[in-house]
Amino acid sequence: MAHVGVPRGTARKRRSVALLATGVLTLPVLAGCTSDSEGPTSVAVPQDIAPASRDRVADGSTLTWAIDAVPATLNAYQADADSATTRITGALLPSLFPLDARGEPKLNPDYLESAKIIEQEPKQVVLYKLNQQAVWSDGREIGAPDFVAQWRALSGKDSAFWTARNAGYERIEKIERGKDDLQVRVTFSKPYADWRSLFSPLYPKEVTGSPGTFNDGARATLKNTAGPFRLRSVNKDKGTVVLDRNPRWWGNEAKLESLVFRAVEPKDRTDALTAGTVDVADVDATTANGIALAARYRGGNGGPPAHGPGADITPAAALRSWALAHGSDEEAAEAAQLAREKNREAVAVYAAEQKSLQGFVVRKSLEPAYTQLAMNGESGALSDDRVRRAIARTLDRQELADAVLKPLGLPAKPPGSHLALAGQPAYKDGSGALGDQDTKEAQALLADAGWTVGGAVRRTEDTKAGSEAEKKASGEATDKASAKATDKAPEKPSAKATDKASEKAAEKEEKGEEEDDKASREEGTYIVGDDKPGDGPAGTGVTAQDKGPAGAYAPAGTAAPAPASVKSRIGKGGKPLTLRFVLPSGPGSQPLRTVGQKIVEMLDAIGISTQITKVDDESYFKDHIASGDYDMALYSWPATAYPATDGRPIFSKPEPATDGSLLVEQNYTRVGSDHIDQLFDRAVSELDANASRDLLKQADARIWAAAGSIPLYQRPQLVAVDKQLANIGAFGFAAPRYEDIGFTGRQAAGSPANRKK
Repeated sequence: MAHVGVPRGTARKRRSVALLATGVLTLPVLAGCTSDSEGPTSVAVPQDIAPASRDRVADGSTLTWAIDAVPATLNAYQADADSATTRITGALLPSLFPLDARGEPKLNPDYLESAKIIEQEPKQVVLYKLNQQAVWSDGREIGAPDFVAQWRALSGKDSAFWTARNAGYERIEKIERGKDDLQVRVTFSKPYADWRSLFSPLYPKEVTGSPGTFNDGARATLKNTAGPFRLRSVNKDKGTVVLDRNPRWWGNEAKLESLVFRAVEPKDRTDALTAGTVDVADVDATTANGIALAARYRGGNGGPPAHGPGADITPAAALRSWALAHGSDEEAAEAAQLAREKNREAVAVYAAEQKSLQGFVVRKSLEPAYTQLAMNGESGALSDDRVRRAIARTLDRQELADAVLKPLGLPAKPPGSHLALAGQPAYKDGSGALGDQDTKEAQALLADAGWTVGGAVRRTEDTKAGSEAEKKASGEATDKASAKATDKAPEKPSAKATDKASEKAAEKEEKGEEEDDKASREEGTYIVGDDKPGDGPAGTGVTAQDKGPAGAYAPAGTAAPAPASVKSRIGKGGKPLTLRFVLPSGPGSQPLRTVGQKIVEMLDAIGISTQITKVDDESYFKDHIASGDYDMALYSWPATAYPATDGRPIFSKPEPATDGSLLVEQNYTRVGSDHIDQLFDRAVSELDANASRDLLKQADARIWAAAGSIPLYQRPQLVAVDKQLANIGAFGFAAPRYEDIGFTGRQAAGSPANRKK
């Protein structure tokens, strides 16, 4: 699936934030997919990986797996590690507690005989007993020296190590060997509930033992590994990372002889699948729809094709074309023959593409991540929790989830937690702390905060006689601008004009200059709820080629939104409540814009104006979300098995820095409280799992009540997979078992998996 990746700050593990980029696809509904509101009884959408026993999977063969790009680093603990880093190192390095299908960490017997807390008082001690057969690819046993080296590198005490995370490692007081190096005693200075998150992946001491090898040596290669595969080559020019079977692997031998990760941009994946250069690829709904259509394509059977070139030619039209091509009118015959030849060529090309795509199937599930509406509470109207809660209670989350997931045949129950997803033990629907959709309650909250219907209307009778101080205090413009605003347009939005787009939009409201209007259009800014009549497509600044949702970025010929009276706007002191909604503009972000448009319509219905600004995907996160240059935005958080550790930096209360700025960690909404922080601190130190989860559920209820972020829907996961492959596809929560992946039959010569490797 195409994603807009955005880097983040530090946590236990850098979890890539990715923006939803799926379209619409009609596929059968997954059987037995339901979701309850309570933790242990809630059901996760199952994996879709074509499970097969190892005896049904053939030995040998090569599988090619599409990734977005060759990773910048193979060190998963560095800031620029990405999903490709995780995917590749998962086949190469030890993971002591991989996640199962419910998102729970489970002991990996390939590396551990046991791992448990053996002491709680006076200090927490965990004893790891390693598998006696576990060795690195150079033959050295995996042991205590590897644990010690990794702890020292990630503890944060030595700044020479360029690490992106140290959560948990900084709580370790010491690591000792037991009776031998296969027993590792880890003593914590403070209790740590999420101790299972540590040492996964585990790197050899040759990587973590010195800053040089940690910072630079492990970026491009890993000479010593300990997984079912070993690294053969990394070729950035060819865009490939090639893995081979590890001859020293002590577990079940990998079914594949080699595993190739090939860099293929999301927009090019249909071509790659058609050409047979990849066997597995995350895809968007458009590509998935093409695969679904290919399964129904009729070609070479004497009948008309089901779709594609020539599908709309009726028997009568075909007969007429034949008659023209063989008629006495030479000029008409020549034109008809040329048209028929072009159609035959197009049909042949399309038929070949469809035949190739018929070798693939779309595996689908829900990704362990949710998309949220984020509201920036640092300043302006959204700094008032009543306004944020009013907006949240205006949203129909079910409608938004339905818009994304129902066309895909996937369950569309909105997430009820910020810290866990359905199926995980920590899941509980805490949205009741905020309340369900209720327009009247939303309006009451706004009124309590001083934002009322008609509050955007200024008094104009005393404007000329009023003092300059009164004008400044009320935010009024000059007499001329005020008269224009009353007669023609709403007042300047209250959102901060922090970039060129906002400045131009503000100038347009104050001066009404056509030149400023043009500049605003070029920046992609459009105010929904503006009562200025007649702008239409010309006022949107969008061409017919733009693929944005109608109304927000309407193509030429699309009717403009119906103008709303300024008297129906929510406002305070003559200022309308106008929020700057920043959305990405790339083609892969179309679903986000569709959801954004629905949110705009919901807010417009209660009189809240929305200034939509579209920005490049590359700058969306760095220049807007992370920097706080937005009022509302859509982005996603991945789920985690360790919410006590991973959730705190996302929802912790921002603290002022020495330079006057805010230290927000990963809390890009800038909304938090001391109580929420205290609940996280208690949860991460509580060694009783049930007690820790109860504290997290309390924290989640307060996060809902604060209304800085509103989970909307769990993201879909669509994966195109060669039909002959087993144990691979849409994994959901679980980590892949690379050694079990393979083809269920011998690959025929010329099959997609053997072409153009």
